[in-house]
Amino acid sequence: MPSFENQVVLITGASSGIGRAAAEAFAKAGAHVVVADVSAEEGEAVARQLSALGPKSVFIACDVASSASVQNLIHQTLDTFGRLDVAINNAGIGGASAFSADYPDEEWQRVININLSGAWYCQKYELQAMVAAGRGSIINMASILGKVGFAGASAYVAAKHGLIGLTETAALEYGPQGIRINAVCPGFIATPMLTKAGIDEAHKDLQDAIAAKHAMQRLGKPEEITGALLWLASDEASFVTGQAIVVDGGYLAQ
Repeated sequence: MPSFENQVVLITGASSGIGRAAAEAFAKAGAHVVVADVSAEEGEAVARQLSALGPKSVFIACDVASSASVQNLIHQTLDTFGRLDVAINNAGIGGASAFSADYPDEEWQRVININLSGAWYCQKYELQAMVAAGRGSIINMASILGKVGFAGASAYVAAKHGLIGLTETAALEYGPQGIRINAVCPGFIATPMLTKAGIDEAHKDLQDAIAAKHAMQRLGKPEEITGALLWLASDEASFVTGQAIVVDGGYLAQ
């Protein structure tokens, strides 16, 4: 495991799922973790748990769909630690399930606001902090659905495709300044987001159907995404930027 001793790692959506697993992995690797989430109770609990591992970690409330809230997140991070080394823009929602012609307008806007505009706000203000420091690594949490379509999920699919485009563009813009921007594209991972979508043990037929789309014939675990995040954020990936790394149990191999 690469060391992140004395580094500051900001993770949005860090109170559960992949975000929480990532927060734990970076804390174990020596990082100070900024736990950013809309859920104060859960976020504060995660920050306390991480601080018990050794490095100081903090919770900062943030609604990524609000530019002002994201700016406050970055300002508080810098005020607390004086630096920002790694940012993982992980906050997101699944949204409604409906075919495109029937997709509710307000739900489309909500998914785009959080999953795409939210990541853009985060990336924008993280970049400003990193440019000033002359270093940094940003990882955007995309999805396999940022590379292919999926019936009934037009807003989510559009947002994740857009996020990969944002990642590639920013990598071109900020590579000369020593900042690397990449994306990770997980397959279907057993998280609260999938539970909300009805892809869980309580809906076994649907869960099995989704699992069967992966070569490994199962859903992934949040902890199985953290290795890619740790590597991309580390100096071991010093020549890697503008990439959308797939961690999908073989979903896209078909």
